[in-house]
Amino acid sequence: MKRKIILDLAVTLDGFIEGKNGEVDWCIMDAEMGFTDFLNQIDTIFYGRKSYDLWGQFTPEMEQTDTDKEIWGLIHNKEKYVFSRTQKGSDNKAIFINDNILEEVNKIKNRPGKDIWLYGGASLITTFINLGLVDEFRLSVHPVILGEGKPLFTDIKQRLNLKMVNTRTLSSGVVQLIYHLNGK
Repeated sequence: MKRKIILDLAVTLDGFIEGKNGEVDWCIMDAEMGFTDFLNQIDTIFYGRKSYDLWGQFTPEMEQTDTDKEIWGLIHNKEKYVFSRTQKGSDNKAIFINDNILEEVNKIKNRPGKDIWLYGGASLITTFINLGLVDEFRLSVHPVILGEGKPLFTDIKQRLNLKMVNTRTLSSGVVQLIYHLNGK
């Protein structure tokens, strides 16, 4: 079975993935979301360069909870690809992809392995959606309205018809929505 590329994101009710200053303090870390299960379902993470610089090598502080440490441990065990126009080659933690995104991603998808997490940022997500590379959209809608910030989707070039495959309402008020791209 072909590996899926999964966009897994937290979003506000008014469609923002970050506040205007990049804040994500509204994001509820809800154990019910099954994030650890999700991390066990993937073995590869796709980052944009800015997201990778921010989070790709993030190490939790000593006072972080064991759950946080477990999650970051799982994240750092994954194979990482960074999409960057400028940075080339690889460091000891990631492989950089500069061009031929469609071709390179399809090569990775066709290798044996688990599913792939499209982490972001926003411009990489837009590129992947416009190339038809996102197989599954997992959106966790948080019970907050920010009024402004970084929108979930920008510059989408054509309509996408999605098929709802699952919804879950969590006790924190977060609603998890899972869609597949029609025909996949």
